[in-house]
Amino acid sequence: MSHPEPSQPVYVKKASDIKQSGGQTEGMIRSNAIVGLSEGICATHMLAKPHTSSAVHHHGKQDTIVQAVKGRGSIVSEGGTKRADLEPGDFALIPAFMEHQEVNDGDEDVVWTIVRSGRTPEVINLTGWHGEPVKD
Repeated sequence: MSHPEPSQPVYVKKASDIKQSGGQTEGMIRSNAIVGLSEGICATHMLAKPHTSSAVHHHGKQDTIVQAVKGRGSIVSEGGTKRADLEPGDFALIPAFMEHQEVNDGDEDVVWTIVRSGRTPEVINLTGWHGEPVKD
């Protein structure tokens, strides 16, 4: 064999087995899909109910890729001055330490698949733009 043996078998998480998990913001339902199985990557699912927004936050050292699955939502960044709108099929990269907020201004649910560059998702909620981390 010309390459090393895989470290583990293929893993599948059925949609019916994905349950709500982690820190929640009212109206934003986050669920771990594949977490803690690989040293360098994890995947989660986010459902944003109509007319909701997340707390301003960042993901520490983790880069984040978002794929819009359903509905039309936005990522607000740069102190609240920049807005990137996503519709189904769109992708976005949120660099490590980028303060941002997920927003659903619409009348339908927004669903995103989120992949981060870490074993488990890191979320640091802030007191506001350029704010301090919220104490748990």
